[in-house]
Amino acid sequence: MAIVQRRLSNTFKRFFESEKAGGILLIVCTIISLILANSQIGDQYLHIWHAKVGGLSVEHWINDGLMAVFFLLIGLELERELYNGELSSFRNALLPIVAAAGGIAVPALIHFTLNAGTPTQAGIGIPMATDIAFALGALALLGDRVPASLKIFLTALAVMDDLGAIIVIALFYTAELAFVYLLGALAVFGVLLFMNRVLRVMSLIPYLLGGAVMWALMLKSGVHATIAGVLLAFAIPFSARQDDQESPSHRLEHLLHRPVAFVILPIFALANTGIVIGGDWAQELASLNSVGILAGLVIGKPLGITILSLLAVAIGICKLPLDLRWRHVFGAGLLGGIGFTMSIFITNLAFPGEPGVVNGSKMAILLASLTAGVLGFVWLKWFGKPVAGDTDMDTMDFEVTGPRSSESHGSR
Repeated sequence: MAIVQRRLSNTFKRFFESEKAGGILLIVCTIISLILANSQIGDQYLHIWHAKVGGLSVEHWINDGLMAVFFLLIGLELERELYNGELSSFRNALLPIVAAAGGIAVPALIHFTLNAGTPTQAGIGIPMATDIAFALGALALLGDRVPASLKIFLTALAVMDDLGAIIVIALFYTAELAFVYLLGALAVFGVLLFMNRVLRVMSLIPYLLGGAVMWALMLKSGVHATIAGVLLAFAIPFSARQDDQESPSHRLEHLLHRPVAFVILPIFALANTGIVIGGDWAQELASLNSVGILAGLVIGKPLGITILSLLAVAIGICKLPLDLRWRHVFGAGLLGGIGFTMSIFITNLAFPGEPGVVNGSKMAILLASLTAGVLGFVWLKWFGKPVAGDTDMDTMDFEVTGPRSSESHGSR
């Protein structure tokens, strides 16, 4: 039996810790926003985000502008995972890819079943998403009471889940398409790729300037402008060597982690969770759209992630890491039901100009995310203890060939 032993990189550890702290800050900002929106100064508070600046509302600038930086960071993280992370090995990548596919498809199917043919059918994308900050933050609170590979599995799953959400946004939440501007954005992307692959330009400044132009063109094209952030990530030079800390991609990712976690996402939470809880809140939560969101995130996520993973392992296309058990996968599925950031983001795209539906959707997202987070935390606290012979937080083993084993293994 061959075992591939991999050490958790310092980059991943910093990422994991930043997500933990960022998740706590997001919770605080959400609570503050809810309190202010339902206080005596609620109207004034909401007016701050709806005020016009340069022809667009402050909320619009945050959701289309600041969140493009968030998507840039997602793209950089995805690129790292594809080159030298969990997704760099096709065999190791298969399990989180399959799990993410299940976590996207089943919630969408649940929402579609309840809302097909209704005005709220556009909300199908809302329960597809997983909030990586909250999910990893909840897992971080468990410390060494869960296997090391569960943290890697959930991170890879959430990154692939975000990629799925990005594709859904690009394909299905584009109202009107202006081809001239879209072609212009793609042309800029092509120039940036040429600078990277042919000219070998290693300075970040030309890429960031080109990315700003691409963002403006994408905004005019009708395709959501945040997609420019993802495209820019893949245009920036990246080194596949794990010990290379100076590649432009690695440097930018390192620079963006804290501003995104501690500035951009908290501002997004403040601007988008000002939910007015009126007397008809129960009726709003009982709507087919809200029920679809709740059921999709709380039930569909763990079912989709667990069932498709089971099928993939049963037919032999992938295997579980040695220290992972199905109870751990189910727990990760429960935490995958924390939608929050991406779910709220898609809500704004799905129901433009429908504040009532948006308000009800956001209430459902918050309730579902809270429920999923508590259930996932409790489940893993009770049933997530690593099995005998598991590795510690600094190392983990993946089985490549041979039968499943729970033996202890030394360093290679």
